[in-house]
Amino acid sequence: MRSRLSDKLGPALRKLRLARGWSLAQLSEESGVPISTLSRVELGQNALNYDKLVRLCRALEVDLEGLMTREADGAAAPSGRRSVTKAGDGGSVRIGPAAGRAAAADLLSKSFSPVMVEVTAQTADAHGPPATHPGEAYLLVLEGAVEFRSHLYAPLALAKGDGVYFDAASGYVLLAPSGPARVLLVATGEAFAAA
Repeated sequence: MRSRLSDKLGPALRKLRLARGWSLAQLSEESGVPISTLSRVELGQNALNYDKLVRLCRALEVDLEGLMTREADGAAAPSGRRSVTKAGDGGSVRIGPAAGRAAAADLLSKSFSPVMVEVTAQTADAHGPPATHPGEAYLLVLEGAVEFRSHLYAPLALAKGDGVYFDAASGYVLLAPSGPARVLLVATGEAFAAA
């Protein structure tokens, strides 16, 4: 049974991290807590032991009470942020061997990261190692057909208009067996580094 403390931790941690303008990777570096653990905590999928809580408090410069009460209670102010990405624009990223264009690349501390990806690898050998990033993701096929592979499930054939929600931390492979395909990939947080 989860405690109320565990339920408050994810939103509190995320709020404090974003207030500093830090990515999950930066918080991991400052605290020594693995990115995958931080992602699961923020998503409410994991609790932390006392040692990791202390390390996070030191990195965020708050005491345990501050982490769980003052910083967690305030509602986030509406931001009114906006970022327009015209066709063909966006920051260049790579997801496995696939080239992508990150939308809203000019915004910091995003809740999610949308990327337009051109899938060209036709075989697992051409793709190489699975792509991974913290958190969850959603993939929507815009053009062509894609085969989605993960070690957790059997290969999944996706046609134009099909989508899949998945755990990106477990690794995945995107193939276009019948020719190039185009997909929209949306991942939690700031998942993609510039190419």
